[in-house]
Amino acid sequence: MIDMMAGKVFFLLIFLNGISNIVIAAGPPTCPADIKSDCASDSGEWEGEFFPGIPKIKYEGPSSKNPLSFKWYNAEEEILGKKMKDWMRFSVAFWHTFRGTGSDPFGAPTKLWPWEDGTNSLAMAKRRMRANFELLDKLGVNRWCFHDRDIAPDGKTLEEANANLDEVVALAKELQGSKIRPLWGTSQLFVHPRYMHGGATSSELGVYVYAAAQVKKAMEVTHYLGGENYVFWGGREGYQSLLNTDMERELNHLARFMQAAVAYKKKIGFNGTLFIEPKPQEPTKHQYDWDAATSANFLRRYGLIDEFKLNIECNHATLSGHSCHHEVETARINGLLGNIDANSGDPQTGWDTDQFPMDVAEATLVMLSVIKNGGLAPGGFNFDAKLRRESTDVEDIFIAHIGGMDTLARGLRSAAKLIKDGSLNELVRKRYQSFDSELGAAIEAGKADFELLEKKAMEWGEPKVPSAKQELAEMILQSAI
Repeated sequence: MIDMMAGKVFFLLIFLNGISNIVIAAGPPTCPADIKSDCASDSGEWEGEFFPGIPKIKYEGPSSKNPLSFKWYNAEEEILGKKMKDWMRFSVAFWHTFRGTGSDPFGAPTKLWPWEDGTNSLAMAKRRMRANFELLDKLGVNRWCFHDRDIAPDGKTLEEANANLDEVVALAKELQGSKIRPLWGTSQLFVHPRYMHGGATSSELGVYVYAAAQVKKAMEVTHYLGGENYVFWGGREGYQSLLNTDMERELNHLARFMQAAVAYKKKIGFNGTLFIEPKPQEPTKHQYDWDAATSANFLRRYGLIDEFKLNIECNHATLSGHSCHHEVETARINGLLGNIDANSGDPQTGWDTDQFPMDVAEATLVMLSVIKNGGLAPGGFNFDAKLRRESTDVEDIFIAHIGGMDTLARGLRSAAKLIKDGSLNELVRKRYQSFDSELGAAIEAGKADFELLEKKAMEWGEPKVPSAKQELAEMILQSAI
């Protein structure tokens, strides 16, 4: 009897030990990021999981039907001698991802994520920041971008706004660890009513001064967080009418502002690149950084060409009447390609819709320029893109980023295929081969005057003009996709 009891106790202990091991292996129960749940710590800060149903996103290949997996983006895979993650340097845009509400000029917000409490408090700002880093971790992305007023609430005074920013940035620094950093930071000089006439181009001296102080602080926190770059987007640096605008004076003021930013960057030891982000209009009728060519001209005129590069946003390119490929290539040949805001617009909509990039052909063309540029570092691809108004599930945040990352990765693969095949390069080479002659070389070297060219025209007579082979070029592109 005693032996039987001892045996039962022995088996009971084994059973209980097994249950204990299972519990330990499973870890603590997940606490969903729902403000109605009891997940707050004693300090009131969030201690739950914001995306409890979403695993870490893995590469499963083109045949996978799993929407929460990469089909084309394989971070460690080498393409043309460089890992995909190093070609891409992906970044998540805090403002669209965590501050986007789905509102538009004709409708109220459609999104209120489970962790939102409807306020813009410091506690809420910190909760969003924690959600940001969980998203980065699960996507396998180690860069993010922010506006100062998106990550921390404004204040009644500049001192209060700076204090709010410092508190949120301290948490961001802690959550970043050693592997994550901002791709770039920037200041929001377009939402507050004080900036209705612009910041650096405002007609009011007090606004110019306030804008400078806000940029100074934003540059400091970007530097503190280890940011790799800093962006200037002049959303209201432009005009609605020339009738009441001194355009020359405003451009001069803008240049002085940029020169002061360069000086302060050097003073604080910030080694990141300064970017200008071109956009033609919206919200102003005409913005001074209309497109890549206009921005390059501004930088040259004011002696800033060696201090800045361009952050090309694809949807801004289409609003200016160009393709994204055109703007990227224009920036590249001017030595100004620094970063790409990866998004797209709807050709049937006249405003900046900021959709995630899903056009593989356009992505292929963009990647051809990026490859010619040797990559984008210290820039990268920032998803300045937002969910559609009608996309309201939390998992849609992941699906959208996965789709964008896969589109650009597929574009990289197709561009590499085109380069290895060589047919497109050969087509272009043959089209310009007449300039490989002795006279062509003299023209390109600036050594052929009009007298010499007239003599050759008389000697050669009517030139024969060959086909441009555009359809063949398009066929070669499509065959690589």
